[in-house]
Amino acid sequence: MPRIVLRTVTATALTAALLTTAACSDDGGGSGRSAESAARDAKPLKWGECPAPTALEGGGQVPGKDWQCATLDVPLDYADPEGETIPIALIRAKARDPKKRLGSLVFNFGGPGGSGITTLPGAAKEYEALRARYDLVSFDPRGVGRSAPVRCEDDRQLDAYYAQDSTPATPEQEKAFLDGIRTYQKACEKNSGNVLPYVGTENAARDLDRIRQALGDEKLNYFGISYGTELGGVYAHLFPERVGRAVFDAVVDPTKTSEEGSLGQAKGFQLALGNFAQDCVDRGDACRLQGSTAKEIEENVIKLQKRLATHPIEGIGGRMLTEGSATNGIAQALYSKELWPLLEQGLDEAEGGQGQLLMALSDALNGRDQQGRYSNIGAANTAINCADSKDRYTLEQTKAKLPEFREASPVFGEFLGWAMLGCTGWPVPGAWETPDVSAPGAAPIVVIGNTGDPATPYEGARKMVERLGKGVGVELTYEGEGHGAYNSGDPCVQEAVNRYLLDGKVPAAQTVCKAAPATTPTATAGTTPTATATP
Repeated sequence: MPRIVLRTVTATALTAALLTTAACSDDGGGSGRSAESAARDAKPLKWGECPAPTALEGGGQVPGKDWQCATLDVPLDYADPEGETIPIALIRAKARDPKKRLGSLVFNFGGPGGSGITTLPGAAKEYEALRARYDLVSFDPRGVGRSAPVRCEDDRQLDAYYAQDSTPATPEQEKAFLDGIRTYQKACEKNSGNVLPYVGTENAARDLDRIRQALGDEKLNYFGISYGTELGGVYAHLFPERVGRAVFDAVVDPTKTSEEGSLGQAKGFQLALGNFAQDCVDRGDACRLQGSTAKEIEENVIKLQKRLATHPIEGIGGRMLTEGSATNGIAQALYSKELWPLLEQGLDEAEGGQGQLLMALSDALNGRDQQGRYSNIGAANTAINCADSKDRYTLEQTKAKLPEFREASPVFGEFLGWAMLGCTGWPVPGAWETPDVSAPGAAPIVVIGNTGDPATPYEGARKMVERLGKGVGVELTYEGEGHGAYNSGDPCVQEAVNRYLLDGKVPAAQTVCKAAPATTPTATAGTTPTATATP
């Protein structure tokens, strides 16, 4: 059952891992005085050596000597601050220049459900300039990885779950699809029922404030990416006076319901696929895919999907590449332009009956490693989304919306449309229709939208700026490809962000950075700083 997760991709490391794999055969958050009082009681952190990431965090090697880890206990339920606690796992690399240190810069890389403990060390080179004056810090949010993780089905069950038909076409297939969702939800309730009511974004934002205090910072300096922008927006709403220097990159639209968000993603991924196809066509004979136009390449992808729906091909380790896993793999590769060569190769090989590379891409999106172990990104993603959103769609409502989804995206629309049923029957009610991110009086927040972003369409950045309120959101546009802007390496984007985070120079509103056709992006007017902010 494909699902598209709002998260970042470290393309270089992922490329190496995929090639190796392919070669192998109510949120419970209180809002009263008791919760506020509890937030003042966070204890200092005890930093020490980091263990290797757990399988639930995605596995991997022990971080290098620069990294330290700690655990912070926070209330399970902020409405009962003296009650049960849960651990929040943190990781940091200390600032390079202690004399010029500004404090800590806390990262959330998205998901929801992504492990910061695993992601930050792997992505740290992309943020090395910021380490000059900040301790780089990240964490596993509640419900994720090492922080009271949500557990649902085991590895064997998840293999079967993700192999199920996600676009049912007959009453029998619909029943099997719905049964699969119910079985998954029952496993979540059985294995993690005690934490499910408390993993929502508002509680995670309160955890952020506990983290801020435990780090010894008067204000929260924050870099939120993808879903991390929603978390940051909710934090800014709850604690506007505690916002320091903050950047939102790959911005979630705070005005959209889950249905509207999924429809926006369908359009975004279709746009990205078209851009990928056009790039392939522009390379002429160097392109491995059949088709003389981008439209023909997209049509061939649809034909491949239809063949796989009835005739799966060889994948990895005895698992077959189905229509669903192929679509998942294509979506994964559209997160970063650096992954486009793998997508081209994977599609070409699938046309020849070899599905290993697309399967490896799908596994990466689902959090499955080469040993067949799953991280809990899928379980946490479902639990957090369902704790947040009130939307619970019926089968009839979902089927009525499918034509609109198909029109938005012939490749991804059907999958995202059926995925609207993911929270129907969830044992915990949702908290909101859309999150409140209004933050009057907060310090400036740089909000970056990428015109080619598949997972968080560009328009969401403008909506976030509007909802944050006058004088808070500062919009910066990157005319490029992939999910996110700073991690693209674009010097215009990175210079604007670095000058703000390091020197407090706020970019001019509506700055536009353009990725050049070759390797050197250029900027249009508006990059001259016009204001200064204090951390």
